[in-house]
Amino acid sequence: MACASAVQSRPCLPNHLTLLEATIGIRRSKAPNKQDDSIRVNDQITALRIRLIDGEGGQVGVITVADALTRAQSDGLDLVEVSPKADPPVCRLMDYGKFKYQQSKRQHAAKVHQKVIHLKEVKLRPKIEDHDLQFKVRNALRFLEVGDKVKVNVVFMGREMAHKDLGLVLIERFLSMIGENGIVEQPVRNEGRSMFMILAPSKKK
Repeated sequence: MACASAVQSRPCLPNHLTLLEATIGIRRSKAPNKQDDSIRVNDQITALRIRLIDGEGGQVGVITVADALTRAQSDGLDLVEVSPKADPPVCRLMDYGKFKYQQSKRQHAAKVHQKVIHLKEVKLRPKIEDHDLQFKVRNALRFLEVGDKVKVNVVFMGREMAHKDLGLVLIERFLSMIGENGIVEQPVRNEGRSMFMILAPSKKK
């Protein structure tokens, strides 16, 4: 549709562009993703004046948003509001798409390297043989070595319930065999027909 004669002195502009944006060639930013709602980019920045940091991290100073957008367009970068609560807000020139990609890679790497701690269980009987006890201790040491926690569980059967003191002696012996490789995270507790404690890996390297 042709422009009205009253405004023929101005160029016809698409409805979605302001005169300033058409003059300096600024593209409107796409609507941010849900996780980016707090980050304003380019024309989403509402402040009239900002403190600008250039693409190399240098301090430019306090300038108008219009001047900052012109500079961003000239440098082929985005204007990103990095500290909206400052007075005036702090904005930085950067490749926002590249920034989001690198941020996503860092978050993914952090998840990959995040340590998952499991609770392993070692079951003992009050009258366990020495070689069986040593085998159980080796298993516990292996679990602790990889960063897992260990539940040392003494299970009582039948008349053994009347001799829970044997369970305490066994747990103390087990703990002495673990030595400095583990620390007691949860002291000895009774639970039904069993008695247990929880060991965590020692913080010593």
